[in-house]
Amino acid sequence: MAQQNNKNAQEPDLNQLRKVRREKLANLQAEGNNPFEIMKYDQTHHSQEIKDNYDELEGKEVSIAGRIMAKRVMGKASFCNVQDLQGNIQSYVARDSIGEEEYKAFKKMDIGDIVGLKGEVFTTKMGEISIHASSVVLLSKSLQILPEKFHGLTNTDLRYRQRYVDLIMNPEAKETFVKRSQILSSIRRYLDGQGFMEVETPMLVANAGGAAARPFETHFNALGEDLKLRISLELYLKRLIVGGMERVYEIGRVFRNEGLDTRHNPEFTLMELYQAYTDYHGMMDLTENMYRHVAQEVLGTTQIVYNGIEMDLGKPFERITMVDAVKKYAGIDWNEVHTEEEAKALAKEKHIEFEDRHKKGDILNLFFEEFVEEHLVQPTFVMDHPVEISPLTKKKPENPDYVERFEFFMNGWEMANAYSELNDPIDQRERFKAQEELLAQGDDEANTTDEDFLNALEIGMPPTGGIGFGIDRMCMLLTDAAAIRDVLLFPTMKSLPSDK
Repeated sequence: MAQQNNKNAQEPDLNQLRKVRREKLANLQAEGNNPFEIMKYDQTHHSQEIKDNYDELEGKEVSIAGRIMAKRVMGKASFCNVQDLQGNIQSYVARDSIGEEEYKAFKKMDIGDIVGLKGEVFTTKMGEISIHASSVVLLSKSLQILPEKFHGLTNTDLRYRQRYVDLIMNPEAKETFVKRSQILSSIRRYLDGQGFMEVETPMLVANAGGAAARPFETHFNALGEDLKLRISLELYLKRLIVGGMERVYEIGRVFRNEGLDTRHNPEFTLMELYQAYTDYHGMMDLTENMYRHVAQEVLGTTQIVYNGIEMDLGKPFERITMVDAVKKYAGIDWNEVHTEEEAKALAKEKHIEFEDRHKKGDILNLFFEEFVEEHLVQPTFVMDHPVEISPLTKKKPENPDYVERFEFFMNGWEMANAYSELNDPIDQRERFKAQEELLAQGDDEANTTDEDFLNALEIGMPPTGGIGFGIDRMCMLLTDAAAIRDVLLFPTMKSLPSDK
């Protein structure tokens, strides 16, 4: 109750401060100095650029633009800190340097206001690189109150809902998204250097296939048709391989109607790539080389630390089959499990929940999820999955119960999923038929038959390796971010009553 009373006591103060800011704006507008009518400002430098090139810029005039984050008014001279894209820089603002009227206007400016500031670069007696202002122009008036600077924006929910404030108040948030951009650029440079071509495929689709996930559904009024948001990039990219584009990739949003947690958001960034005339071994080599390249280029090292755990991208990544992994961590040799009944009996013995529709291969995967995943901290390729859980993958010729597939793990997380792609249209039709049966049994994540994709396979698709990367999880690991929402600028949030 005391906290509530304290909160209520503070609210009128905030309301009064907002009222004062609106009055300041009204006065400026009445005087013909409406900051919102200013169209542009000639910005010559940014804060860090000035600090990094001080020897060259000392005594020279620069123009910066940004947000006032601190201000100390001391009679005829004042100091302020201006924050821009690169950081912040101090400015010395004196009445005798900018003129009496402009200084009077500066003193009325508030924390959060956006200004343009021109002046000479110098160093204060305390050794701080600063700008001696000759002009300060108000470019935009802030009508809201920023969080108190010493505590920043600490409310996690509010940080995600008001990312624009988070970016202003928390430099580490901005740095995360700068690194995310660098990661994406580095991926593109690597793939472009390997001869891949970036493409774009539809987000609105009639058949949302290529993954085991529940799609979002919508209606297209103009055609009177129900459509879905894509859950994967796979089937359209394979059509391009059929068309002769031998190396293609796409980085884009996909949408899955599933829950929210630290590693899942219903819309997220997926990268898929397909390469003709290679297999899943080629995808392993590409993955290992690409991760190593990106870490070195963005972080300057292949040794990364996530939540205090060290992971080494410089060493060869471990490669282990799913059967061997289950034997290693669960103590069960799946080669000795010959029937579905034996598999289900083992599951009951180990208290693993399963459904009646689950077959032997499904049970193996449940054992893997229960006993193995958490141990896969260092970069690891888990290979050769059961055919039951891999409807788009080539079977292993020597053992058709398994397929040429791998999942890439780090920190106990699945980071990528790859196949030697199934290019047999007759086999693919049978796999789709099996998926349709699962759908009829209540599996709302099963695929439906895509006749146009089958037609493309009948035209002929070469042997192909393909892989899908979770870009957000990769960004989490490389930026040491605790949750997926920390690497998504605007994560999905439950609407507040005021939003509806």
